[in-house]
Amino acid sequence: MRKKLETFRKWFTMLMLATVLLSPVVFTGTALATEGGGGAYPNGADDFMLGALPPPGFYFKNHLNYYTAKNFKDNDGNDLIHDFNLKVTAEVLRFIYVTDKKILGANWAVHAFVPMLYMDVEAGGGGDNRFGLGDIIVNPIILGWHFKNFHVVTGLDIFMPTGDYDKTHMANPGRNYWTFEPVFCVTYLSDGGFEASAKLMYDFNTKNNDTNYQSGQEFHADYTLGYHINKELAVGVGGYYYHQMTNDEQDGKKVGTDGFEGRVFAIGPEVKYDYKNMMFILKWQPEIEARNRPEGDKFWFNVVYAF
Repeated sequence: MRKKLETFRKWFTMLMLATVLLSPVVFTGTALATEGGGGAYPNGADDFMLGALPPPGFYFKNHLNYYTAKNFKDNDGNDLIHDFNLKVTAEVLRFIYVTDKKILGANWAVHAFVPMLYMDVEAGGGGDNRFGLGDIIVNPIILGWHFKNFHVVTGLDIFMPTGDYDKTHMANPGRNYWTFEPVFCVTYLSDGGFEASAKLMYDFNTKNNDTNYQSGQEFHADYTLGYHINKELAVGVGGYYYHQMTNDEQDGKKVGTDGFEGRVFAIGPEVKYDYKNMMFILKWQPEIEARNRPEGDKFWFNVVYAF
């Protein structure tokens, strides 16, 4: 009986981690609570002035992200997976083009994310590591409006299943399904330099046909509260909130008794420095109150270059 229970435990652990990804950003690598873990979007990627579309031109943004977690929480906040250890390093190339065209009074822009990920996961006495291309994100219609102290951006990000994926692996850079994500961003910048920014997103996921797993719909938001000391330097706190809104399903049935709905909150320090046509951002985002997903720490070093 003990041998059978041990075999079942290892099988269950493999099933739950068979599609671990980086949420990219992550780009963050996580496991189920949505298959592939905690959302397709790299939570916490955006920060200062995220609701303000830059002037017409071409921009390159490099997201360098490291995520580490040694706990996988269940729905009650207790450790779910024995000997869990996850490390993900992501290099994400983001290309942004702001046109000089207007739509409904807004500037029209497009962008694309191209993530490369290294993932290392241990759980229940087993382990796996992989390096490869993640799921590419595109948005063909981004609209940005500017007012005196407010800036607003809307769009629809599309996550394409381009990443490396194998359902027999514990670590997978790709998710093997599409995600469609409406986005609404707003930034308030006072005349005295105080900033409040938020990026609100809602995800609709298609089914992973290799596993017949349907990840639930997800609400999540990046946020920043900051102060611009001068034209070059800004400091603040920020992070993200993630909450899965509908059940995960496999073979058309709810997963577990709670639908394996994930949620987490992250908050930490941020600093931004502008130098000529470049911007440098450092962030630390420790996670708390995780449910049905890993709970760890996320570190970012972002660089923006304006051509």
